[in-house]
Amino acid sequence: MKPLGQGDPLRLGPYRLHGVLGEGGMGKVYFGADAAGRPAAVKVLLPELAHDGHLADRFLREARTAQAVTSQGVAHVLAAELEGGRPWIATEFLAGPTLDDAVTRFGPLGDAAVRELARSLARTLQDVHTTGLVHRDVKPPNVVLTSRGPRLIDFGIARPEHGLTLTRTGQIPVTPGYGAPEQVLGRRVGPAADVFSLGAVLAFAAGGRPAYTGAEITAVLYEVVHGEPDLGAVPEALRHLLIPCFAKDPAARPLPGQVAEAAAAPGRPEKLWKSGPLGDEIRQREAAATAVHTRAPPETPMGRLSVRGRADAFYVIG
Repeated sequence: MKPLGQGDPLRLGPYRLHGVLGEGGMGKVYFGADAAGRPAAVKVLLPELAHDGHLADRFLREARTAQAVTSQGVAHVLAAELEGGRPWIATEFLAGPTLDDAVTRFGPLGDAAVRELARSLARTLQDVHTTGLVHRDVKPPNVVLTSRGPRLIDFGIARPEHGLTLTRTGQIPVTPGYGAPEQVLGRRVGPAADVFSLGAVLAFAAGGRPAYTGAEITAVLYEVVHGEPDLGAVPEALRHLLIPCFAKDPAARPLPGQVAEAAAAPGRPEKLWKSGPLGDEIRQREAAATAVHTRAPPETPMGRLSVRGRADAFYVIG
């Protein structure tokens, strides 16, 4: 975490801001806490984008729509307001490592953890879709591993089904290798797109590398549309769970509930996120975050929060 700099607000709504968690193509994310000391990740649209009234309205409208998602598997949207001409969104602060960070540091997840990850994310997507939303950006950096299990973040870009994608002009409205073929082609996107992305996330978690790769972004996008996923690093016992998710035809992909059932997750899954090196990492990050937001604000050494992860672990926009 970085200290607040010149031009950074000290407070937004009920949240006192203590430091900068990261910055993306759409906005900046701050670590904040309300009067009761409850932490939050507060996202603010970049000033040059906030002047676009249409964009700012959509930013807030879509965040408020995402508040309808009450699943335990998501980072909940706490508030969304317009202040000083700039819209901001406050979400639950999750201190655990993202899936991509965890796999990079500790290697692919084991069989039981992949199955539980599949069950948890699939059930969460089922809840999301029940509210009429499509997440549209399910990827390893948007999955945070906590002591209570995997949590899906970044609902600042979630949309009503067939809605538009909130991106800056010139940006690719899909994460290469994780967005579904219909997203790459600019076609209408429904819940099945999230299932394709879920398959890609699980392939990464199980094999330690993306299912689609290429020397250039365009090559990766081409493979998503015309090629087949490379599951060579995925254990044979898990491939049956992933392959149906990669169907080119959205109608041929399984429903999230079917993925959850096929996962055959182990009993007492909470142990998976509390043991071994990964469990130690999760505990350390959560303890560090708790220590920061319970200190008095003037004495908080913001530059010392040891999160040892990418900024997008904290719900970065863009």
